[in-house]
Amino acid sequence: MANTNLKSRPRRLRKNEVIRSLVQETVLSPLQFIAPIFIHEGSEKEIQIDSMPGIYQFSLDRALKHIEELQKSKINSIILFGIPGSKDNQATSAWDEHGIIQKANKLIKQNFTDVLLINDTCLCEYMSHGHCGIVLEKDILNDPTLALLQKTAVSQAASGADIIAPSGMMDGMVASIREDLDRNSFQDVAIMSYSVKYASAFYGPFREAAESTPQFGDRKSYQMNPANKREAIREALTDEKEGADIIIVKPALPYLDIISAVKEKVNLPIAAYNVSGEYSMIKAAAENGWMDESKAIIEMLTSIKRAGADIIISYFAKDIYKLLSID
Repeated sequence: MANTNLKSRPRRLRKNEVIRSLVQETVLSPLQFIAPIFIHEGSEKEIQIDSMPGIYQFSLDRALKHIEELQKSKINSIILFGIPGSKDNQATSAWDEHGIIQKANKLIKQNFTDVLLINDTCLCEYMSHGHCGIVLEKDILNDPTLALLQKTAVSQAASGADIIAPSGMMDGMVASIREDLDRNSFQDVAIMSYSVKYASAFYGPFREAAESTPQFGDRKSYQMNPANKREAIREALTDEKEGADIIIVKPALPYLDIISAVKEKVNLPIAAYNVSGEYSMIKAAAENGWMDESKAIIEMLTSIKRAGADIIISYFAKDIYKLLSID
């Protein structure tokens, strides 16, 4: 016999697709996504990343075609990662005005006036040892690295970057970069800081894509301990005070609680980086028939947005328009 005494019936708001959409609390939009792009200095148009199916290193001309494809899918924000032709122990190619990212910035700005152009501002791809700073006897030196980050940021801004995204987790990097950008009349160039970047196992495929694997040791002396939460708040608040405009939490999926905690404490937009390992896990499971790829992507990205991310950096950005079936 039916229970007619029930006054609260949550299922009333789940009875069909129209009403479920009407009361949906978390909504994904392509406008809130940033697409990572890897650009190399060689002539080969596309180099497949074996550990990231569907992701490539692009030549400069092919990168332009890729950006056209992204715009058709309503993705207008991109973040560039450079793979230089040469590396050294001073990351010279990172701040060279003729470096791969500087050339890419100029070319993109010439061809796309409405693309938001973000540059990853780190040194690991340009260092012969693969670490994010200057090395002395296997120690990664903080303060000398800041000078190189300043030079890199100014060079990127001068070549057309709208946003600088320092990712090396050096103490004081936001304050140093902000000071040098302002000194060089780039007051309007924003800083999207990788404020909360954990020493994660989920970066493996990216290191293949960016050719940035450390040649010795690991990055635990500068990236965060995955066991720590209060430290994430401290890092985010520090970067806010130093002049960051957007705070990044990286990775995203294993750190949803961190995204939520940072969102509560910081009065800035929060970006979450849906990293390479998160991408490759779904791709591998889907290829083996273990899960529905499209549904898994949407569920994962929704969880990141629901946790508090205003912006999502994701290798799935190029697919989100199609997956959401937006007219």
